[in-house]
Amino acid sequence: MITHFETLFRLVLASVLSGVIGFEREAHGRAAGLRTHILVCVGSTLIMLTSLYIFDIYIGRAPLDPTRIAANVVAGIGFLGAGTIIRSGSSVIGLTTAASIWAVAGIGLAVGCGYYSGAFLTTLIILATLLVLRKVEGVVAYKKD
Repeated sequence: MITHFETLFRLVLASVLSGVIGFEREAHGRAAGLRTHILVCVGSTLIMLTSLYIFDIYIGRAPLDPTRIAANVVAGIGFLGAGTIIRSGSSVIGLTTAASIWAVAGIGLAVGCGYYSGAFLTTLIILATLLVLRKVEGVVAYKKD
């Protein structure tokens, strides 16, 4: 059974990790920024914790799969991400923000189940992708067909 301290730690860690990514989005004027990313990640952490809690209290009494609820987060978060995508003429904006929302949901699930190294490494990779590749895209000239 997960202790109250461990629950608090996981929720706070989720808010910090997603807050770093959300801050980057906010700093670049994206619609889904700091608060959105934190809410998605903390919410998915709670869902993962709830899955584990249900598994713990019903183990041996009923056949349970603690990943079923988490799997629905992965599918359901797509609806939130889709709301950030806007088509304007021939261009589409918001895809990166949608992807970052989906990714912080994954970070939340990882933190929720205690997979801290995966959550930290994913956060670093996402930040590198958002910050470093933004600069690379500015330098590289895209050839349109």
